[in-house]
Amino acid sequence: LTPSKAQNMAIKTNLLYDISATVNAGFEIGLAPQWTLDVSGNLNAWNWSDHTKWKHWMIQPEARYWLCDRFSRHFVGAHLIGGAYNFGGIDNKLSFLGSDFSLLTENRYQGHAFGFGAAYGFAFVLSRYFNLELEAGLGYICTGYDEFECDGCGRKVAEGIHHYVGPTKLAVNLVYVF
Repeated sequence: LTPSKAQNMAIKTNLLYDISATVNAGFEIGLAPQWTLDVSGNLNAWNWSDHTKWKHWMIQPEARYWLCDRFSRHFVGAHLIGGAYNFGGIDNKLSFLGSDFSLLTENRYQGHAFGFGAAYGFAFVLSRYFNLELEAGLGYICTGYDEFECDGCGRKVAEGIHHYVGPTKLAVNLVYVF
């Protein structure tokens, strides 16, 4: 008999980011029998159209505690968030938990964001090497920004800080475990 080797590492992609043309990748490494460190990052470096900007980069490290064996079934996590953004010309009427996203319709916002959150997830084992992982998280983000009067012009009209509380993570990850 050949003894089975514990799975120690994984690489992944968030399919939700892939749908939005955001380049992303993550890796996860086993630290202890039920603990892992997950680090993911993403980049969207192009304009969606002449008037719509959704440029950003972000990195999100997360410590995970697996309720069973690592890389399978239920887990809880604590994550950090850091990044920069340039958003504008996004036609919407969304206002959510004190954040008025409809301002992105006529204005452009450029700045940085830092925060933290907690998450719950579940990993479905598809085969010896592949998993499908679902995860959702809530937390806090502080953004410092410059506001511009329209999506394409360069005239700065304001600057400020915004405090956001709400969803901080949503993932449908395709995972390769080795």
